[in-house]
Amino acid sequence: MTSWIEKKCVEHNMRMTDQRRIIARVLSDAEDHPDAEELYARAEKLDPNISLATVYRTVRLFADAGIIETHDFRDGRSRYEPAHDEHHDHLIDVSTGDVIEFVDDEIEALQIKIAEKLGYDLVDHRLELYGKPKKK
Repeated sequence: MTSWIEKKCVEHNMRMTDQRRIIARVLSDAEDHPDAEELYARAEKLDPNISLATVYRTVRLFADAGIIETHDFRDGRSRYEPAHDEHHDHLIDVSTGDVIEFVDDEIEALQIKIAEKLGYDLVDHRLELYGKPKKK
């Protein structure tokens, strides 16, 4: 079964080695925002010959091609997710590092309004909120 990321790589005429296919599959299957070491641990289960250096080179290649997005959620490590067309923002739990994706129409409209008020057309944005769970 061909992963979403692998299909994008083919569209970009990228040479797909077996190890790149595995990394693409691991990224496509991820329901979180793994860093390179987490990707390596998952990929190594599928191919014990994959090196951490290969993972780093591959995610850089995928990111440079716009196939995946790189995030820095202030925890000292780059995290990755597929660069889908559907926009979303992130709430990062500072106590656990968990990343919650969300879409809020009010926030989207407010960002456009702010850009217009400042004399700009909004062409892109990235919103990251950092919080900790409320005590009950």
